[in-house]
Amino acid sequence: SCFWVAVLDGNVVGIVAARGNEEDNTVELRRMSVDSNYRGKGIAKALGRKVLEFAMLNNYSSVVLGTTAVKMAAHKLYESLGFKHVGVVEHYALPGMTHSLLERMFFQLRYHRYRLQLREE
Repeated sequence: SCFWVAVLDGNVVGIVAARGNEEDNTVELRRMSVDSNYRGKGIAKALGRKVLEFAMLNNYSSVVLGTTAVKMAAHKLYESLGFKHVGVVEHYALPGMTHSLLERMFFQLRYHRYRLQLREE
């Protein structure tokens, strides 16, 4: 597993993590985030490519990710990196949610799953 930080002019402007899973030989791209003041400058794409490079160097067969992002830009970014949308979970509950009536009324999240196959097993 690894964690990268994007720094520009001495400021942290983005982060991403990769967590390897030996059981199915995948890497999960996790927690990618770019400061809103620096979006649209290729930082997220560079961070995503870093995870892909890590996966290839360590002989993983695929990279997976899940997101509740509602902005189409996030989904377009994943697809531009080569990820394929492989499914969606309706009414996804974030860790710590209690499934109360209010949460069910106001937090209708969709959890999108993506996969990038690097090589066949």
